[in-house]
Amino acid sequence: MKDKKFNYSSLKELRADLSKLDFKLPLTENTDILKEEIKINNLKIPNRIAIHPMEGADANNDGTPSELTRRRYQRFASGGAGLIWLEAIAVDAAGRANKSQLFLKEENLIEFEKLVNLIQSQSSVDPYLVAQLTHSGRFGVNNIIAFRDQELDSVSIAENDFHIITDRELDQLQLDYLNAASLAEKAGFDAVDIKSCHRYLLSSLLAAYDRKGKYGGSYENRTRFLKETIKKVKANLDIDITVRLNIYDAILGGWGSNEDGEADLTEPARLLKELEELGVKIINVTASTPYLKPHVNRPYDVGSYRPPEHPLKGVQRLLELTKFTRNNLDQALVIGTGFSWLRQFGANAAAGMIEAGWTDLAGFGRQAFAYPDFANDIFENGEMDKTKVCISCSKCAELKAAKKKAGCVIRDQEIYLPIYQALQQEKAAQEFSAVND
Repeated sequence: MKDKKFNYSSLKELRADLSKLDFKLPLTENTDILKEEIKINNLKIPNRIAIHPMEGADANNDGTPSELTRRRYQRFASGGAGLIWLEAIAVDAAGRANKSQLFLKEENLIEFEKLVNLIQSQSSVDPYLVAQLTHSGRFGVNNIIAFRDQELDSVSIAENDFHIITDRELDQLQLDYLNAASLAEKAGFDAVDIKSCHRYLLSSLLAAYDRKGKYGGSYENRTRFLKETIKKVKANLDIDITVRLNIYDAILGGWGSNEDGEADLTEPARLLKELEELGVKIINVTASTPYLKPHVNRPYDVGSYRPPEHPLKGVQRLLELTKFTRNNLDQALVIGTGFSWLRQFGANAAAGMIEAGWTDLAGFGRQAFAYPDFANDIFENGEMDKTKVCISCSKCAELKAAKKKAGCVIRDQEIYLPIYQALQQEKAAQEFSAVND
């Protein structure tokens, strides 16, 4: 495992390296199980493939989907996945990550209705649609934070340019989530995600050990916002509730982490059971934050950040977290993550894990950017086309981090290669200016 790039031409070769990690990943050559449907209440998910929330950073200034946004979801819909988890949708103006993030409000509800109708009209399988509701917190336009964080402050906020959100503001924010959920229901979504991952605001609250007041300190206080918001949505609306959840943060002082930043999953196991008791229908698994440790939630081959581990180790971590989540739930469904780096063998891992009871659905993010019709190819041919798969080059992530329109620079070159080239020119000019100042 000296080579940190994907270099497997067969399942046999992949199994050999998995054995070196002592990772007994259930791979299978028969992917038919991915075609099976799952029923939730009176709704159904027509197959076991899910599209993860992938931000394109291309909304209009008023928060409505642009033509490029619509193009992305049209491609996802026609690709055949049974569940499409839409990208982050801000619940208020202060919570937007940037002016190109989706923002659902009464004034633009009709545009989101049109987006839902577009997805439904372009898909042959009637996909289950989840609206991811978010507040970007420290990674947003207003640098709103739950508490000062030694690990994250240096990469996310200017020294004195931040606002620590008050308990009263958090009380109001619960109502903003309820309002956004109500609008999502009117728009035609099947479910809403009370997003609690990647150290955005709600995820940060889970790690607010040193925060004073009712939203910090004890376990009950740190999980209060998430659970009370879920209760409000459940009491007032007839829409399914889901959570994309950091199972652990993998940073010092983080959620589900010990003093060394290593996993301690005692509290996450407790929260998973409580979320299920509150009626959460689906848990979408993830971990850490791409702003500090992108290799944890997005194993990849190349990029400006050099991961301290082989990408297959990162894949192992995510797939084991998926199994952990499934083992700690009885009724709620689990969407696993960590499949895209495996390229064409991601389908074999997904089918094997579902067959073995490690997960209920398999989520693909970057793979969908690069190869939006991958699900159809799995269903029709039993496998993915290795000439179409994501090569985990991180260019889509570079674009999103730079607040540029994001997509696959390699497989969707007509749209995204010019944007990426312009970004590289900007960086070169900045470096030249810094050297000559």
